[in-house]
Amino acid sequence: MDDLTIVKVGGNLIDNAAELDSFLSAFASIQGKALLVHGGGKLATNMATRLGIETKMVNGRRITDAENLKLVTMVYAGFVNKNIVALLQSKGKNAMGICGSDLNIIKSAKRKHPTLDFGFVGDITEVNAIALSDLIEKNITLVIAPITHDGKGQLLNTNADSIVTEIAIVLSKIYKVKLIYSFEKAGVLRSLENEMDVIPTLSEAEIIEMQERGSIHTGMMPKTDNAIKAMKNGVVEVIIGNLVDIQKNNLPGTRIV
Repeated sequence: MDDLTIVKVGGNLIDNAAELDSFLSAFASIQGKALLVHGGGKLATNMATRLGIETKMVNGRRITDAENLKLVTMVYAGFVNKNIVALLQSKGKNAMGICGSDLNIIKSAKRKHPTLDFGFVGDITEVNAIALSDLIEKNITLVIAPITHDGKGQLLNTNADSIVTEIAIVLSKIYKVKLIYSFEKAGVLRSLENEMDVIPTLSEAEIIEMQERGSIHTGMMPKTDNAIKAMKNGVVEVIIGNLVDIQKNNLPGTRIV
């Protein structure tokens, strides 16, 4: 099996041009096959405010009505995706930007919840590993936006952490997959007051204990939950941290064990 590094980038790294450029330089320096999944940052929320479109969030999750779906599709699969592709081209990477509906890469089902209507939010049902690996084997660096589809013509807004996790799991049957959840922090922190106090390793039991104590920030919980799932389903290595620091060997991030 060949090595494949899969990276998810989100948070302030998407919003800050200088930090995004630094991140993409680190990503471009990865040796061997690599794939990138990105979130949307705050641009969609800022654009919604400018356009007078109401943004509703529940526990950090966007309620995606019809107007918000149009907006996030334009921002995530449009500007953010193509901006990243152009920057990677400038760094010598043969990048291609796609979303879940392209080549039937990712199918989702509209989220069902007993009390909340999340609107056009999708939960992943199928990932097309063959289509992904065919492109990877052509030495194409895929850049995947967090928009999926239901196979019946409906686009769906889908969590980028979930997308990268499901992609990593299906591709782990073809490659030795290293998965990195990259964001602006150095890793999972013991305390928000000290950004250098990174927890070097975390097991599933330790993560559950920290969640029960309330010592993992709510924004970090999707990453830790997805990291556990990836490790239990064939992914060789999972790290939560900042790719720039990891590539420079300054701060290795938090390794899930």
